[in-house]
Amino acid sequence: MKYFLIAGEASGDIHAGRLIAALRKFDNNAEFCFLGGDYMIEASGKQPVIHYKQMAYMAFSEVLRHLPQILGNMNKAKKAIKNFQPDAVILIDYPSFNLKIAKFAYSLNIPVYYYISPKVWAWKEYRVKDIKKYIKKVFSILPFETDFFAKHNYQVDYVGNPTVNEIAEAKKEVPDFVEFLQKHGIRDRRPMIAILPGSRVGEIRNNLPHMYKAAAQFSNFQPIVAAAPNIDKECYTNALRRAGINATPVLTDNDTFNLLSLSAVAIVTSGTATLEAAIMGIPQVVCYRANGSKLAYKLFEHILKVKYVSLPNLIADKPVVKELLLQHCTAENIAKTIKPLFVESPEWHEMEEGYKLINKRLGTQDSAETAAISLVNDLKE
Repeated sequence: MKYFLIAGEASGDIHAGRLIAALRKFDNNAEFCFLGGDYMIEASGKQPVIHYKQMAYMAFSEVLRHLPQILGNMNKAKKAIKNFQPDAVILIDYPSFNLKIAKFAYSLNIPVYYYISPKVWAWKEYRVKDIKKYIKKVFSILPFETDFFAKHNYQVDYVGNPTVNEIAEAKKEVPDFVEFLQKHGIRDRRPMIAILPGSRVGEIRNNLPHMYKAAAQFSNFQPIVAAAPNIDKECYTNALRRAGINATPVLTDNDTFNLLSLSAVAIVTSGTATLEAAIMGIPQVVCYRANGSKLAYKLFEHILKVKYVSLPNLIADKPVVKELLLQHCTAENIAKTIKPLFVESPEWHEMEEGYKLINKRLGTQDSAETAAISLVNDLKE
């Protein structure tokens, strides 16, 4: 069968690559056409119609600046779908773009599947209406999404979480501490504090200075920053300089799993990395600081529809990790939160118990294979 996939950013590319590999395993005649990145290229042996590097515009101002290119990408994607004539269109997150494609594919009577649903439970709940209308089946990677969609009279299947499988594989190849330092040219032998400031320029600019200033207060540890793919390395130094911090951060490139697993504590911008740290059992504090006025903060609080923003807390349905959001995300608060996490304190033991609950709820099933089997069977029927 012929599959057309769309992943619009780095994390989606990773998950879609695993899904392509699984589809090839369960469908010997699988053919692929896609918008995505290097993991999808490796899994399919094909080149993308558009690489996600040309699609990853997220902030409102960024979208406005690149609107002609975004519209061009949309038209190019629609043309590719018409020419390829797939048996199924498979969408991976990236809702602003993908839901428009879903409507287009639906108009052509092509069944549309969603692997990794848009986070409609957090904001833009009105999108559920489009999902119900245009999406034949959603393969969920978060266990609480089944109850959310059930309240909207729409059944979704929880297929497991891909991060669980990715970390299980990554753990087999974790180097020892000295090896890791040598690989990245780090001469300092102090234990590490992992800093994950996000994958977009705006996130790095807003979060990194507060994270770095907090980590630097612990002189027995060294702060190491996980560099995001496709971000200019000067961006990290510039973010600190703009905040009046005269330091050149030590960066690790494309090695977040190993950095997390070998660090004493992690300071993490809200996102998938918070779940990675939880599954690995690394103590963490979750940060998210937006650049804006108090009015913007109030709007953010009004828009958000959930009690928590971090995946560990959402999955556990309780505050397993501390969330320092918006104006509360300061160097002082970050340092105060991570201080007891360096030792076996009551705070760390409480977090550890929460991590066990999260791992239990996520399960161990291979999400890509489970989704692939269900998708292939659904198409055959």
